[in-house]
Amino acid sequence: MSKTAKTDETYDEALPRLQLALVKLQQQALAEGQKVLVIFEGRDAAGKDGTIQRITEHMSVRATRVVALSKPSDVERTQWYFQRYVSHLPAGGQFVIFNRSWYNRAGVERVMGFSTLAEQEDFLREVPLFEQMLVASGIRLVKIWMDVSKAEQADRLAERKDDPLKVLKSSPLDEFAQPRWDAYSAARDEMLRRTDTAQAPWVCVKADHKKTARLNVIRHLINCLAEPTLARSVESPDPEVLFPFEISALTDGRLCP
Repeated sequence: MSKTAKTDETYDEALPRLQLALVKLQQQALAEGQKVLVIFEGRDAAGKDGTIQRITEHMSVRATRVVALSKPSDVERTQWYFQRYVSHLPAGGQFVIFNRSWYNRAGVERVMGFSTLAEQEDFLREVPLFEQMLVASGIRLVKIWMDVSKAEQADRLAERKDDPLKVLKSSPLDEFAQPRWDAYSAARDEMLRRTDTAQAPWVCVKADHKKTARLNVIRHLINCLAEPTLARSVESPDPEVLFPFEISALTDGRLCP
């Protein structure tokens, strides 16, 4: 298959083919004892849950873990900030996905005042060093920011309220997503600027179209994690949907203001 970002396949045709490539990717990781860590961050209702579900649907239950931690306990609040995440890092042959991660400190904790300005500054200074150590230890780290427009977010949050099957997706913090949109934008911008590094870069995904976003995220994972023959068999992500973070994306319209 040509290495092109465009495809005439429908979503229902493309998804099984890409999921098969993910299975082959995991077989490779298991055989070689690779340690894979994928971090998903993004706006509320940006589509992280659905994307993760499609990634893991046919992967090994024993070798795949999705980590979505609740708010820290009283004891955890006294620990080194990264401590409660370390126990969830992948061992050899494991594929771990963080559905939100230590980056809570740069996002919701900042916007909602759940941590101090000093704690937030310490985090932004320390996290590049922490991730550098993870990569040096052999962890293959992929960081994905899923972006969604304000109007689309409003529609999705309203749908959660109206659909009884989506009630468990709701959070008390959802009600602040729209009123504090600008504060979340400012937090996102500083986080991306200060934590995008050569060792642990961010990629950004335009996620207003859920299915398109899902396919492009899976393409990205295969392209950057699979061995060359498998990677070449899958088209590159569409650069109009998924792109490496760069400073200009904050002002040229690629990321929602």
